[in-house]
Amino acid sequence: MEGDFAIVWDAERTQGDWQFTANGELLTAPALETAVMISLFTDARAADDDKLPAGSTDRRGWWGNTVDQQPIGSRLWLLRRAKREPETLRRARRYIEEALAWLVEDEVAARVEVEPVWSTPTGMAASIIIHQGEGLQAALRAEWAWQGI
Repeated sequence: MEGDFAIVWDAERTQGDWQFTANGELLTAPALETAVMISLFTDARAADDDKLPAGSTDRRGWWGNTVDQQPIGSRLWLLRRAKREPETLRRARRYIEEALAWLVEDEVAARVEVEPVWSTPTGMAASIIIHQGEGLQAALRAEWAWQGI
């Protein structure tokens, strides 16, 4: 895949943004990396049976998702104040696999491997390996802030 604008993720502020080079040009990254960042860090709508964070009624979701398309984004936002326990890592794995399933469905990848871990006392990260076939693979590490309760 060709280059695309890079999305640089700020785990502390839980937001991504474009950045500029010293020459004032937009920083670029492989298109696959940008697509993965959008897939992981755009909020997918919570499922009807998802437990929302305490005090919230907002099911979120990207306004551009339509009924007849695979939704863009992930439900990782539901983990923002989850307890630091094995079930939270299992949910993170499931949410990441859901968000990246389109890579296999659209034949961008042969398979995707996900391994979430606690990276800091208040941070979670995931090692993501995207197998593109014929020995080609992309290895990414996604990291985000986590505020356990």
